[in-house]
Amino acid sequence: MEQEQKVFKILSIDGGGIKGLYSSTILQVLEERYKCKTNECFDMLCGTSTGGLIALALSSGKTAKEISDMYIYHGENIFPQKWNRLLKQIFGGGKYTNKFLINHLNSFFGDKTLNDSENLLCIPSFNYTESATCVFKFDHKEGNLARDKAIKYVDVALATSAAPTYFPICEIEALNKQYIDGGVWANNPALVGVIEALCYFVGKGKEYDCIQVLSISSIDVHTGKSLEQNINKGAIQWGLDTLNPFMKGQIQFPHRSLELLAKHSDLNIEYKRIESPLISKEQEKSIGMDKVSKKSIELMRGLGKSMADNCFRDNDIKKFFTTQKTYKTK
Repeated sequence: MEQEQKVFKILSIDGGGIKGLYSSTILQVLEERYKCKTNECFDMLCGTSTGGLIALALSSGKTAKEISDMYIYHGENIFPQKWNRLLKQIFGGGKYTNKFLINHLNSFFGDKTLNDSENLLCIPSFNYTESATCVFKFDHKEGNLARDKAIKYVDVALATSAAPTYFPICEIEALNKQYIDGGVWANNPALVGVIEALCYFVGKGKEYDCIQVLSISSIDVHTGKSLEQNINKGAIQWGLDTLNPFMKGQIQFPHRSLELLAKHSDLNIEYKRIESPLISKEQEKSIGMDKVSKKSIELMRGLGKSMADNCFRDNDIKKFFTTQKTYKTK
């Protein structure tokens, strides 16, 4: 009789600013339908930028509804809409201060540190001081790690979400280093989580036999361009459009890579992606990283609920929320 394989389950959540409400709404509906808490169903939580905030909140025991409520009721404070924001973004100072975000994060997380996490974590950021990629983790015994456990949730949340031109660079005083948004290299952190799992938890001689990944996208707004008349664009002409190809590429590459690995490699990986919804040109006007009008909030909630209804009928997704995690951090 063949022995049942032990499954290592990963949840990965893309970055996307206030569009994180779409992702948290999907999780909220699934938690309510399956009568579960997300952090009790996944061994590892991965998230970048706003996805990192969601992953951290889930790992601290928050429900997805509590996270959705943070976006709904505090989004306008975090992304205040004033006439001069675009000028500040272009000419200096960043589009937003992070003081409101810090206040809400302190209220949300208190003095929790990564050592308090109820799940394994992979939260990408970019170490601006050393010009190097960085992943904040729960210090698990398998890696003999003892580097991140004393870092506060608030600091990690700021480090992963300090989007260039939107928020100030994040300085973690305890580390004497500065960080910017993990989206500059891992806006979709699913591959980061799979690599961590293969290094320490899954495979020959390790505790687990296979990996199941559930990846949740943000809302994808079409940013393709017609043929450029000016193909020799300088820095000023590129402007904020420079960010779009980087962010899109950091979402698409991990997704395509995991699709191929799941199909064509000997690695025992099952990969499921909850994609962006299809939205109309008219709806696109209300969707963005920092669009927080009542219309925008209601649209993102509606899109999340609609996608969750589709997910509820998907047996591959059902098994993620109807089976318990097996890795214990405590």
